[in-house]
Amino acid sequence: MRKDFYVTTSIAYTNALPHLGFALEIIQADVLARYHRFLGEDVFFLTGTDEHGAKVVKAAEKEGKSPKEFVGKISAKFKGLKRVLNLSNDDFIRTTDKKRHWPAVKKVWLKLKERGDIYRKKYKGLYCSGCEAFITKKDLLDGKCAVHQSEPEAVEEENYFFRLSKYSKKIERIIRDNIIKIIPESRKNEMLSFLKGGLEDISFSRPRKDLKWGIPVPGDITQTIYVWSDALSNYISALGYGKDEKRFRRFWPADVHCIGKDIQKFHCLIWQGMLLSLGLDLPKIIFVHGFITTGGQKMAKSLGNVIDPFELVKKYGTDAVRYFLLREIPPTEDGDFTYEKFEARYNSDLAKGLGNLTARVVTLADKFKIQNAKIKITTKNLKFKKEIEKTKKNWERALDEFKFNETLISIWELISFCDRYIEKERPWEKSKKQKEVIKNLLFAVNEIAKLLLPFLPETSEKISRQLKTNKSKPLFPRV
Repeated sequence: MRKDFYVTTSIAYTNALPHLGFALEIIQADVLARYHRFLGEDVFFLTGTDEHGAKVVKAAEKEGKSPKEFVGKISAKFKGLKRVLNLSNDDFIRTTDKKRHWPAVKKVWLKLKERGDIYRKKYKGLYCSGCEAFITKKDLLDGKCAVHQSEPEAVEEENYFFRLSKYSKKIERIIRDNIIKIIPESRKNEMLSFLKGGLEDISFSRPRKDLKWGIPVPGDITQTIYVWSDALSNYISALGYGKDEKRFRRFWPADVHCIGKDIQKFHCLIWQGMLLSLGLDLPKIIFVHGFITTGGQKMAKSLGNVIDPFELVKKYGTDAVRYFLLREIPPTEDGDFTYEKFEARYNSDLAKGLGNLTARVVTLADKFKIQNAKIKITTKNLKFKKEIEKTKKNWERALDEFKFNETLISIWELISFCDRYIEKERPWEKSKKQKEVIKNLLFAVNEIAKLLLPFLPETSEKISRQLKTNKSKPLFPRV
């Protein structure tokens, strides 16, 4: 029986166009999806857009559009990342989808209420418009929201609340005992530190007079379901929760949620509380990535340093962008982007490294009439076999540990091994073992193409095609 594998990204918030930070997350998730398909598993890869909330309304007003028109345009742009970044996602969920998403959200609400975990009360607290959430003093740094560096607003209103405090001890045990594995360990420790003081109940709705753009609370048209309780439900609404139980049971729980560090509390704490209340299984792994900075500064629209992934791909190509993000940006830490770094990595690793090796080997095979399509690409050279087996083991171990950069490093070590072999054996000079040397190199490049498949799928296919036809064409022209 084949194993099922369910991987998700967070759903992107539609108050602004896609930037490089979300491209990193969705490419990381795509590598995991492709890797698990390579292992023979049935994969379901989900992404989508979070389209409700006050920030969306404000952004729409600025552009003189209705919220519906505004999110339609932004969501289409996020959906367009599939083609531009060569993604393999199986589904794209929108929180404005009244046929698929809304019924699941309402079912979640009613179930939480049935469990006695939703109640109504008047509340006075600190509200961060950036987080679109009420925050506590624990979330403040020098009187400001630690994430958005802005002072929260004192708000008094009557809302529905979720009894998150009821699940505080359970969530702490679940995280401490790795029932849900949080990667990296430092993020797990952050959550455990936050849990020391216990969790407070949280607002799960806003007055409809203040927030009309959202899903109405079932049975109370004066309230709108809060953006986070709405958005987090996407992971089960896309599987048909409450509608297609067979499909839902097949893929839930999620094997991996890929998220950014700024929203880990919502996923590691609130989402787990909701699932415990619903009586559903918990996700297995929450993988948390860092931010991409630009020249040492946090990427932000206000600073004018946001990098558009569409423009970057247009200039350098899809696989060049995928490679830089996976190789240069540490998987779980902040990483820096500059065009200088990008071009240096492109020229040294892609043009000179992978591209040059492939061109040399294909050209040699063509010159000395070694018809790859007619022979089984293999090798009898024990040193070659040992090197490739070592690379495969490192590749699998690093991928299982979400160390995308280390996986690529191991592949490039194999490329360097081949370069040294070429210089030593000089296969362009006639010798008794000339054909054997070229066949060894063909075998190695063929294995490199397979190992690159989850990372650079288009390049992997191009290499395989060149090996079959003996026709060399530059993979990455120098910039």
